[in-house]
Amino acid sequence: MSGQSINKNAASFGWGALIGSLGGLIGLGGAEFRLPVLVARFRLPTLEAVILNKAMSLVVVAFALLFRGGAIPYADLLSHADIAINLLAGSLVGAWWAAGHAMRLSRQMLDRVILVLLVMLALVILAEAWLGAHDGGAPLIADGALRWAVGLVAGLFIGMVAALLGVAGGELLIPTLVLLYGLDIKLAGSLSLMVSLPTMIVGFARYRESNAFAALKRERGLLVWMAAGSILGAAIGGLMLGVIPSAWLLSGLGIILLVSAIKVFQHTRAAA
Repeated sequence: MSGQSINKNAASFGWGALIGSLGGLIGLGGAEFRLPVLVARFRLPTLEAVILNKAMSLVVVAFALLFRGGAIPYADLLSHADIAINLLAGSLVGAWWAAGHAMRLSRQMLDRVILVLLVMLALVILAEAWLGAHDGGAPLIADGALRWAVGLVAGLFIGMVAALLGVAGGELLIPTLVLLYGLDIKLAGSLSLMVSLPTMIVGFARYRESNAFAALKRERGLLVWMAAGSILGAAIGGLMLGVIPSAWLLSGLGIILLVSAIKVFQHTRAAA
């Protein structure tokens, strides 16, 4: 193995561990932070980066759900299965539709879409932190047909975003679970992972139709080492769950995500 390959593997593992730790602390897969790194640091074409990000997210989310089992019992998650089904009814359709359209976009247009989505997600996280949405409380809409319809639409949008960015969608799922359903932030973090897993599988299956899917084989080392680092990071983040106040953590993550969006914007300008 060449020195260049060793350095690349080490960098992949290090970035994965850092991003996984941040994501594990709040129940995110960390993919929203990983995507700009894949594009800017490892110089991957945007669609290939999205597909690799999706593959790593599948692994990381599965492990993050496992690691958070000590803090949030699985019985608690199963007791809220109706909420998960409500959101999945929309997110599975949204993921399939958006992944199909992403494969037909030019790189420049896909970059612009990603820029807008990253900025939007950063603002959502910052609003959640500064407005106290992370505290939970009474659901926005009482249980019934109206809440089911709103949850369906929210799931559809979240599935689309998750497919376009290759992310788990927790940055949107968590505030939806907290505000719409009135769940506690920690429970919402774990339940979001439960919804994310099948949503990502659907998007990943759709991307198999793209020629860019071959990047999984070509960039196998990057995929394996960054996924391994992300799993370690998710474990560390899960163990530290609750150590850092939610408002502080969300503020930090929102700012980091804004920086990520700037990186994507610079890349877009360079590619134009």
